[in-house]
Amino acid sequence: MQLPENLQEAIEKAIESFGLSRLIEAREELTERYRQQASKRQFMTTEAQRQSYVMTRLPATYAAVKMALQTIQERLPSEISIKSVLDLGAGPGTAMWAACSQFSEIEQVTLLEKDASLMALGQRLAQVSEQIAVRDAVWQQVDLEQTLELPLHDAVIFSYSIGELKSEKMLSAIQCGWQAANKLLLVVEPGTPAGFERIRLIRRQLIEWGAHLVAPCPHHVACPMADGDWCHFAARVERSSLHRRLKGGSLGYEDEKFSYVAASKTPVSLPDARVLRHPLRHSGHVVLTLCTPEGVQQPTISKKMGDVYKRARKIEWGDAFSLFKV
Repeated sequence: MQLPENLQEAIEKAIESFGLSRLIEAREELTERYRQQASKRQFMTTEAQRQSYVMTRLPATYAAVKMALQTIQERLPSEISIKSVLDLGAGPGTAMWAACSQFSEIEQVTLLEKDASLMALGQRLAQVSEQIAVRDAVWQQVDLEQTLELPLHDAVIFSYSIGELKSEKMLSAIQCGWQAANKLLLVVEPGTPAGFERIRLIRRQLIEWGAHLVAPCPHHVACPMADGDWCHFAARVERSSLHRRLKGGSLGYEDEKFSYVAASKTPVSLPDARVLRHPLRHSGHVVLTLCTPEGVQQPTISKKMGDVYKRARKIEWGDAFSLFKV
């Protein structure tokens, strides 16, 4: 997955005034602070750190949100259109770019962000967009840990932001976001055990509030993931040459692992199952790990199963799957 070309060019142009060594040093500082579980809004203290973050992390979070939105759009009925988006904990506006790329009908975007300097950087980047909704987006400096009175929008997104709140503030922020969502709420977190546990807690709370799950879950029963395991997916991100130099990598891509949950105010049609791991393809059969209403299952799909086998040969991690539908 690639960033929009105009956004990639704007990011690279914005960092021209910073030397490569300075940006690498800033990236290393941020990496160390992430390991110490510091909040990004506390540790991005210099412009070099913000520029490094946008160059090395924005593409990955964009890919994760974009992939989640693609899955959501597959499930939403055609009559449900997303014309407005509220991005909570927006950072430099990554989720806005992903949402407007996925839903061309978006006309209005509001972004709430605590870090004024990161917000200003996002505003500058937004001006290169070809979409009016991105260029004219409304940015507000807001701390999500405070009591929120949020304007109604069709879709509300928490993109890598809910985990940065104090644990006792998390569900109140989610409740505010759910109340502000006319149609859809999406929460995306890192694909780590800790990130997934936040998603699992939010999923359980949304169901208690009467929400209708959209993705990735194919059911509303208790999450079947066993202790020590976690539900996550991966979005492949193409790296620019500058991205590779900043991260000291040789590959032209990286895989961003993420966990997420999406809920709707109205019921949607759910798939029979969701593929939770890379399929194991062998000669004459495929072994799948599936999340189903009956729990996590690992069926073996043999060549004798005809069309089901043909579909299983093409299925990928994260896809919906049915044993019964062609």
